[in-house]
Amino acid sequence: MKHHPSDVHTLAAAYALGALDADERQQFTAHLQECEACRQEAAEFEATAARLAAAASRTPPAALKPAVMAAVDDVRQSPPRVVATAPAASFLDALRRRAVPLALAASVAAAALGGVAAWQTQQGRELRDRARQAEQSLDTISTVLAAPDARTVHGKTANGALTTVVSSAGHNAAVFSTSGLPAPPAGTTYQLWLDHDGTMRPAGFVEGDGTVLIEGSPADAAAVGLTVEPAGGSPRPTTAPLLLLPLPA
Repeated sequence: MKHHPSDVHTLAAAYALGALDADERQQFTAHLQECEACRQEAAEFEATAARLAAAASRTPPAALKPAVMAAVDDVRQSPPRVVATAPAASFLDALRRRAVPLALAASVAAAALGGVAAWQTQQGRELRDRARQAEQSLDTISTVLAAPDARTVHGKTANGALTTVVSSAGHNAAVFSTSGLPAPPAGTTYQLWLDHDGTMRPAGFVEGDGTVLIEGSPADAAAVGLTVEPAGGSPRPTTAPLLLLPLPA
């Protein structure tokens, strides 16, 4: 799908996810040479994609490989699949096709851990549940980043971290990314908030650099806040905000 020249600024997420065709990628690469804002946004999306891939990774337990190898002989091999030729996908279809597997790939390792162990131990069942939750969260993050109505705003916390909020009104969801966030003081955690008409509502936690789905509905929220709270979080902010970033319109 071709885009009007004025739309080139909206291609940063698709460029980072590898969802542009050859002509679009060539056009956007040339555009990056002269647009500092797009260079920064593309770099941040690429960093976010990399963090997504690592978000759910875990070191496999030592017992997993021998258990899998022992089960291989009893698994029937599937016949080859014949894929029918489909019409060329639109730009949005290509974007979603690439964005969703990005989130799924990030949780494959966690899901695999739950596979064999879930049949044997409670720990395995817990790993499988966490993998499913991670998959759902990462799928939503990827969907927001690839949404045609995605809006982006950047900010900086009082302790020097760079932040990005991407929101989609159509999906009623928003994601929060941070880079360079110092570790919180012992016994505390970073907590997110949504500002609804002056009322700050808890919106999840940030454990460090990376990307998280903002909990709750961003609809009608004016801003996203970040504070340092006691471990486990607070029902309302107890410290001055490190960040109060207006949500993108």
